[in-house]
Amino acid sequence: MAQGEDPELAELRRRRLRQLQDAQGSAAASAQMYAQQEAEIQRRDAERAEILRRILTPEARERLGRIRLAKPEVAATVEQQLIGLAASGRLQRIVDDPTLRALLERLMPERRDITITRR
Repeated sequence: MAQGEDPELAELRRRRLRQLQDAQGSAAASAQMYAQQEAEIQRRDAERAEILRRILTPEARERLGRIRLAKPEVAATVEQQLIGLAASGRLQRIVDDPTLRALLERLMPERRDITITRR
């Protein structure tokens, strides 16, 4: 403590320094946890892509990629079903484009044709 310094002021400074150090430590811990979560997500995505690469023909993968751009939720559903079928052993052969189209036709909701008549 410097000469002439108030003991209360010194105690307040020490407490504030401790608070800042605690906050900095918790921020570093949360950043590390976030980085671990991101790494886990990337690992899962890589595994998923590898499984799809093994069970789909290039044409089917291309079609699924185009569907993913237009309707991500439908693509995710199809991917989950294909991976589930492959994991359970019910997928006997590689899925080609016509097979994928048939699966998509079953999953996609029916389109409604809307006609407008002018009078």
